[in-house]
Amino acid sequence: MYIDTTLFWLLGVAALGWFWHANLKVRERATRAARGTCDADGVQFLEQTVALRRMRPCRDRMGRLVLCRIYQFDYSTDGVSRQQGYVTFTGNRLEGVGLAGRGVQP
Repeated sequence: MYIDTTLFWLLGVAALGWFWHANLKVRERATRAARGTCDADGVQFLEQTVALRRMRPCRDRMGRLVLCRIYQFDYSTDGVSRQQGYVTFTGNRLEGVGLAGRGVQP
């Protein structure tokens, strides 16, 4: 009985660690995508990071159940004003990056 409980908790901690690591990898990719889009559009990427705005289960193009994540970031066109952009992932696939008033870039 003791081994079953220990194994249960060990597997739970391992699953939590895997989930945390997978989310960090996607967040790093979102940061790179946001930075690249800001550089390409000639705007300043503020705070050099993205923040998770929403995470929910959804279906990918093949019909598999995956996590959809939307990350938000701030940028500035003139160094004073602040605008928001977003990065969207379906599973591990980058769906697009959007800047306020500029549309979505795949």
